[in-house]
Amino acid sequence: MLKERKKSLMAVSGVILCGLCVGILQKADLGLDPFSCFVTGIANIFDSSYGSFYLVVTLLLLLVGAKIKKSYFGLTTLANLLLTGFIADFAVAMLDHLFIEPTYLVRVVLLSVGLILMCLAASLYFTADLGVSAYDALALILTNEYRLASFKWCRIFTDGSCVVIGVLLDATVGIGTLLTAFFMGPLIQLFNVKISRPLLG
Repeated sequence: MLKERKKSLMAVSGVILCGLCVGILQKADLGLDPFSCFVTGIANIFDSSYGSFYLVVTLLLLLVGAKIKKSYFGLTTLANLLLTGFIADFAVAMLDHLFIEPTYLVRVVLLSVGLILMCLAASLYFTADLGVSAYDALALILTNEYRLASFKWCRIFTDGSCVVIGVLLDATVGIGTLLTAFFMGPLIQLFNVKISRPLLG
């Protein structure tokens, strides 16, 4: 029973933290994470908010992923679908009050904090094994179902694809985008081993 409560807490905490980190990266304005870059690009087409189109795009990915492997979807998937985009919008609004015109140094700090904590967030809900976000499922499906490569390389592939599409759709791309595209996979694996699995016990 205690382990199940831990898993639920890790899953929900991971989703909330992920949403906050998306907002932090948006405020840093040094390049969004790859999936946010993709969603922002789609939102740009329709002149809408990130939160609204995060829900739409994630729902579409969920429908596609569920046809391939339903076991990747659960509590975390639902929480991610309903909460992440709007938490990100909330985080940006709060940071706008704290940092009206952030210096470049502040933006670099926000980028670093956002990237590291986003990887920790993903690691927490991966390890909880109560489902993953629809986007995260893509790399896991390529890794576990199609055996294309290790998770690290499959994640780099899906992140890189999102960056390319985001660039074509006029999303903000910068050093932050490149860092997340190439380092999220390895950092998530590191946090799995060093923090999340020991925490679950």
